[in-house]
Amino acid sequence: MLPLSLLNAAQNKPMLVELKNGETFNGHLVNCDNFMNITLREVYQTSAEGDRFWKLKECYIRGSTIKYLRVPDTLLDAVKEEQNRAREAGRSARGSHVSGTGARGRGAPPRGTPVVQSREVYI
Repeated sequence: MLPLSLLNAAQNKPMLVELKNGETFNGHLVNCDNFMNITLREVYQTSAEGDRFWKLKECYIRGSTIKYLRVPDTLLDAVKEEQNRAREAGRSARGSHVSGTGARGRGAPPRGTPVVQSREVYI
């Protein structure tokens, strides 16, 4: 699952963000961009030591400072299901026509086409 597709699906949903310095932010995602910069609203910020708290109307967090994000499990399940549906739709569309079944075999990409070997994504 791609992090940006998950973030796009998480708009207006609650999430927890922990920064590399240990501070945490609990709020609702307003927006995100391709650099994983995010804007949260109705935010509760906690210091790295956990002894101080602040309530913020809205905050902007630079993507390069994020250690991890926590989103509701129901959102993860919904995004997985949507990606599976899209994958199956793509497979059925490709399977509706047959082309190029020569020496490379049925279903092989044409010569010169890059082939993705791994689908793992690390943040």
